Amino acid sequence: MSPPSLTPSAVFACACLAWGMAISGAAMGQDEQTPARFDVVAPPPCTNNKGETVRFIDSGRGRPDLATAMAARDGDGNAVVFRSNYAAAPPEFQSFIDRHECAHHQTGDVDRPHPPRNGPEHLMNESISDCIAILRLRDEDGYDRAAFDRVAAAMRSDMAKVGFPEISISSRISNIDNCFTKYGEPQDFINGILEQRGLLQ
Repeated sequence: MSPPSLTPSAVFACACLAWGMAISGAAMGQDEQTPARFDVVAPPPCTNNKGETVRFIDSGRGRPDLATAMAARDGDGNAVVFRSNYAAAPPEFQSFIDRHECAHHQTGDVDRPHPPRNGPEHLMNESISDCIAILRLRDEDGYDRAAFDRVAAAMRSDMAKVGFPEISISSRISNIDNCFTKYGEPQDFINGILEQRGLLQ
């Protein structure tokens, strides 16, 4: 299946977070002095577009009240996802972040030139990774509408916490809702992206 065709302005409104990074995990319903803590979920299987296994590495860097992750290659050239402070995020959102970062490896983003931050290509990459993440959670982990709503609530809480405007938050949630509802199998979606980029093996 082909990737969603979004105009640059629509993609900008999706306002996914920084390149290769998903911010999450504000304690919903908790004040800033006593944030909730959650068990850290096991990472999912992840293989990049070259067939390499992606390793997930836990770290305590960054703000303790925000779970973050970044898809990258380490100093030895290995495909990795660095995870930080996952105990700050509800488990459903931890799983979403993992799959979002894995998607950057699956679609070849990590090995492509870094597009300008917040430019149309960057924001499209983030929208695509969001879509793959929610499709995998739906198909591989059996996420139903209630689980989707928990992901969306955590996303809304944390995007608001770091200062995103409501239009960006609503558009990002609308994007994943559209993917969750209308798109087929995640691997078909990934293959469509790779074919479009000339990376399908």
